[in-house]
Amino acid sequence: MEHSEIEDMFAALGPVTIKRMFGGKGVYYNGNIIAVEFRGDILLKADDVTAPAFEAAGAMRWCYEGKTGKDVNMPYWSIPADAFDDPVIMARWVKLAHDAALRSVKLRKS
Repeated sequence: MEHSEIEDMFAALGPVTIKRMFGGKGVYYNGNIIAVEFRGDILLKADDVTAPAFEAAGAMRWCYEGKTGKDVNMPYWSIPADAFDDPVIMARWVKLAHDAALRSVKLRKS
């Protein structure tokens, strides 16, 4: 996915920084990671507060098989399908990702 496409998705927040990481890209806002691009998909950061909304909207959680054969759930979710055609809906989801990122920072600092 091109940087300009990613920047457009997050326009409701303001300018984002995109950095290469783990074979994909990290999307940062004000220094906090809010999303990852992996294999052409954007996955938004979520936490215990926001994950239920993502799940209810039909989003899928990023999960991979760990070394022990057990699934490893990551704190990133796909973007609900209806957001791609509606900037207002997309703004809601990227705001939730930003909120989750801020809570994550607070948890690490406490």
